[in-house]
Amino acid sequence: MTLFHHGGVPPTGLRRLSAVITAGVVAVAAVLVAPRPAVADTPWLVVSDDGYVSISIPAASIEATVGPVSEVMVEGNFGPSFAWAEYGLTRRGDVWWGALGPLKPGLYSYQVTGDVTKGLKDPTNSAGVASEPLWSTFLVAGGSARLLADVPQGQGGTVGTLTYRTGQKERSALVWTPPGYAATGPKTYPVLFLQSGGRAADWLDLGRARQILDNLSVQGAMEPMVVVIGDGPDDDKDLKDLRKAAADHYRVQRDPAHQAIAGAAEGGTRALRAALSAPGRFAYAGSFSGLLDGVDRANAKGVKLLRLYTGNVTDPAYNATVRLTRALKRAGVRYEFDGVNPDAGGNWNAWQENLIDFVPRLFRDVPDHGPSAGHRPLKGEFAPPPAGTTPTPFVKDGFVTFETTTDLKDARHVTVWANDAPGGSWLRVPMSREGDRWRVTVGPLDPWFYYYQWIVDGVSVKDTSNPTKVTSEPTWSSFFIPGERSRLLSDVPAGQGGKVESLTYRSTVANQDRTALVWTPPGYDAGRAEPYPVLYLQHGSGQSYTDWVEMGRAKQILDHESLDGDLVPMVVVMGNGNVSDFNKELLDNIVPAARARYNISGDPSRQALAGLSMGGVQTLGLLKAYPGRFAYVAAFSAWFGSGDGVDAEAINKGTKMLRLYVGDQTDFVQPFFMASLPTLDGLGIHYEFDGVTPGPHGWDVWQKNLIDLAPRLFKR
Repeated sequence: MTLFHHGGVPPTGLRRLSAVITAGVVAVAAVLVAPRPAVADTPWLVVSDDGYVSISIPAASIEATVGPVSEVMVEGNFGPSFAWAEYGLTRRGDVWWGALGPLKPGLYSYQVTGDVTKGLKDPTNSAGVASEPLWSTFLVAGGSARLLADVPQGQGGTVGTLTYRTGQKERSALVWTPPGYAATGPKTYPVLFLQSGGRAADWLDLGRARQILDNLSVQGAMEPMVVVIGDGPDDDKDLKDLRKAAADHYRVQRDPAHQAIAGAAEGGTRALRAALSAPGRFAYAGSFSGLLDGVDRANAKGVKLLRLYTGNVTDPAYNATVRLTRALKRAGVRYEFDGVNPDAGGNWNAWQENLIDFVPRLFRDVPDHGPSAGHRPLKGEFAPPPAGTTPTPFVKDGFVTFETTTDLKDARHVTVWANDAPGGSWLRVPMSREGDRWRVTVGPLDPWFYYYQWIVDGVSVKDTSNPTKVTSEPTWSSFFIPGERSRLLSDVPAGQGGKVESLTYRSTVANQDRTALVWTPPGYDAGRAEPYPVLYLQHGSGQSYTDWVEMGRAKQILDHESLDGDLVPMVVVMGNGNVSDFNKELLDNIVPAARARYNISGDPSRQALAGLSMGGVQTLGLLKAYPGRFAYVAAFSAWFGSGDGVDAEAINKGTKMLRLYVGDQTDFVQPFFMASLPTLDGLGIHYEFDGVTPGPHGWDVWQKNLIDLAPRLFKR
């Protein structure tokens, strides 16, 4: 339901601030308030209940630790499938600022990095990772992460340390004992040996094993057992010594029927080898993204449960799992497969889910032996085209493989910077060197329109293998993932849509000839008796008249909505708003030139004006200066500003619709937009605002805004 805001009390102490224009992909024109420097105990990262992360890091703190820096990022598992990615921050006054989200429920790890190589730990976050001293972690609660939360104090199990000798070495393991476990007594417990691909502590710091085991135990969803978490034995003798030490120090059962082994990544490989290299040692085995080549049926004797897990095609174990399932079938070894996790790769977010699924299956009979809900079957090995054989990006099933040319063979650090973060924010995903090229596969990405560039040793570089272009941003390229979600952004069949033409006009403001792009609807009739209504659609700062077509997908949106019957046939004029006096440029130059060439109306009731960011500010500025000149007015990610001298009565009388849009918390304009609403309410100006559009200050939001706006025009 559309919300109409009237009345209200205008804010006090609201002062006008100078606009800071930021060029580049975000194309912003925003009022920026320099945040106050954070004090020592102020968290650098704050996570809201709905998964948005607000970042504010004092520049002085960074410089005191690593010295002066020109760029700051937060690196973490924020990317598609929880891939490691770099999120660049913006310097605002004395702090480095950013906002990201909404993040899916789960555990996130991160570090702060200056100038690519200068890493530092967040001193305001005590949650750390023993194996990665610069990392911190935070939990986004809810949904699938409910078992990752701490149980009430006193209800969970206990974690201790087991020290043992193997050969000439002294080693240690972590041991979780269930609630009610006593060091003495007649009761004995089955035991799970849980292997890590790195350090044992990773299963606690990154795998949340303690919380998972505590929650499963409290819920009665698992058999009481002892879980021995090891770094990973170097060989079979090490594992034998660990098993003996566990049996000597804890009340665990020694027979194979009550012993299980599992692990993640390299730990999963060791678990498979331990279970399948000799018969009858473990009755239960689980591989979380583990690898194994040869399989001997005889050695699988006595294994009651062999369950395999893998992430999606970004998991290095994906193809190996395809090969392993084939080998197991050939050898006649019974196994279960949890299905392909569509939402995670080979990382701790996947392995947490694997542990949650695996542990309740141990040491008891369970009725369900199929895959987890939402998991998918293996489709065979994933193989992007060989290097150099196809222009990038290569898109398959929502997964996108990027590949550089050999021109970057001498680079040291290459990332893909794209709008593939939640809501359409921008992340830099590191690429890996493969021969004399760099390559990475990311995904799955939702159907939508994406744009990207390489960042090569800190410098923006165009993917020259991709012929798409962005006139105002020469280093950007784009690609499209089809699907129902992105239908309105796709091309309509050839010959069915409208036309986009160039209109040259004389700018008396810029004292030069300039160009606008004009969309005319399907079946446009220049001789029609009734002139067409017209929408003047403006771009943002750092952009120009080409951006609504090249980045905003305006043609595709208007074509589809026209063919769907949702659009009043209209002409859309996309002019160049990069001028010192926008009002004069539009009214004296763009509008007369468009009316001279196209059959469009000059009646205010048949004219609309809309714009994004800077163009939205210009739109609202013209509304205040010339109320009633355009009956339909809309602003995307902009703000109204001061109400001084505004004729609210004239605006209400001459405006049939004033509709406002803004992105979510990741749109830095949102606070200034929200501050404008009391001003409008206090003036009594009628407007519509349906709530925030999910996404940042970027095209993902503005495309949705145009999709919503265009069908509303000229229908009142």
